[in-house]
Amino acid sequence: MDQRTPLDLAYDAVAAARQVAVAASARAGEQDRDDGFPAEDVADLARLGLLAALIPSDEGGAGLGEEPGATKLAQVLRLVGYGSLALGRIYEGHVNALQLIARYGTPAQRARLFAEARAGHLFGVWNTDPPGDCLKLGDDRRLHGVKTFASGAGFVTRALVTVKREPGSSPLMLVVRLEPGCHADLGGWRAHGMRASATGTVDFEGIAVTGDEILGGWDDYHRQPVFSGGAWRFAAVQLGGIEAVFDAWRSHLAGTGRGGDPHQLARLGEGAIALEGARSWVERAVRTVLDDALPPERIVAFVNLARLAVERSGGRAAARAAAGAPVRAASA
Repeated sequence: MDQRTPLDLAYDAVAAARQVAVAASARAGEQDRDDGFPAEDVADLARLGLLAALIPSDEGGAGLGEEPGATKLAQVLRLVGYGSLALGRIYEGHVNALQLIARYGTPAQRARLFAEARAGHLFGVWNTDPPGDCLKLGDDRRLHGVKTFASGAGFVTRALVTVKREPGSSPLMLVVRLEPGCHADLGGWRAHGMRASATGTVDFEGIAVTGDEILGGWDDYHRQPVFSGGAWRFAAVQLGGIEAVFDAWRSHLAGTGRGGDPHQLARLGEGAIALEGARSWVERAVRTVLDDALPPERIVAFVNLARLAVERSGGRAAARAAAGAPVRAASA
């Protein structure tokens, strides 16, 4: 029986994502600084229902990400990435966290954490450890160590993190409550155009963990095809970024009266091929992960191909755009 409310049934996540993308695109340039973060854009995600849209339909949510909603999720991620790749990185982590909670959480955990998503809490997945070290959960039920490359550091208030007994061992997931503004070292993150993702190192030393913060069992995080197959999500975000570069490039050529130049048209054609190739890979990757008849290793292999193909397409499109419209492409 469908338990969604009429509001959920009428909810249009794609239209909401378009609104977010327009506003995020206008703000992205100003946010790209060492202390930047798309806080207003995240507030828009909450206000327009996108932070809670991943809640399953049988638990009162919109069910974004469920079939047939998975194709809508791909559109949403693409649109958010179009508006701001930094915001797309943040939102993809939130999506990943809620999907893992839906899959591995107990009924009580799902009820509590989904209510917190509805209330506007930003979730993230932080799984990267320093070389030769790892975040550990001690016998005293306190955390010891740090997580690196944590996006949304200082802004994520519900962090899904992995702990290990020792480096290289199987991980266990926790969903840790954090206060806004918790200390994070962002000094090592200098990715061009991505400074607003607030990616850095977060120190968890001494934080107490309760039993209801443990999610699933040991090594559930690495279960396939969910672990590697989920890479299609950030490929969809990257597709949005490629599309934004292409549109900015095309607008620049039209605005400067260079759109009819045969050399520019040749470059633009190469960019269009790269863009449409990336789009095709993402669309097929979504269909692949939804195909229950495929063995996990087949799904993982195809999504890995899609991830690499989108990355290469993005590089080709950016290089062609930089050659055809160097000033505009560099700021896009």
